[in-house]
Amino acid sequence: MIILDNIIVSDEFLNAKFCCNLPRCKGWCCVAGDAGAPLEADEIGQIEDNLEAIKPYMRPEGLEVIEAGDVYDYDEMGELVTPLVNGAECAFVYFHENGTALCAIEKAFLEGKCDFRKPISCHLYPVRLLEKNGFIHLLYHEWSVCVPAKRKGEKEGIPLWKYLRDPLVRRFGQDWYDRLTDLLF
Repeated sequence: MIILDNIIVSDEFLNAKFCCNLPRCKGWCCVAGDAGAPLEADEIGQIEDNLEAIKPYMRPEGLEVIEAGDVYDYDEMGELVTPLVNGAECAFVYFHENGTALCAIEKAFLEGKCDFRKPISCHLYPVRLLEKNGFIHLLYHEWSVCVPAKRKGEKEGIPLWKYLRDPLVRRFGQDWYDRLTDLLF
């Protein structure tokens, strides 16, 4: 384990190999589960500010959920999450013709239509952040959905912390990431 500032980096995170394998998993992490993706409070406003740019990429079912409620919901613990369509996929999911679940928010971002990429919890996945006693814990969430990503990461020798470079920098800053990598080499 490494403690860097107020961030606790678990050994599981440091030792994991990982590389998303969308052709194999089909983006199932955006469909399966018992709640939407965790949201930080400031992300609600960012989604709302960009909603008109995101809507063209959404499915009618997702639009109905957003229009009937909001761009956020609460999970069973009272935490902010993205809303779900019929208790299944995230309201912001759309499906590629090959059946792969993709993110309408990220699609709008990648096409230059909005300035919000996607919730940081999605960008960091399979890592979950747990704030407790003034510390942020980086927890590697091992899920059967991601077995193809784990196998690909192991085969290609890609550490999870390298695979997640961009979202880690987005969340904690370049300086923090540089100090982490300095500790690992």
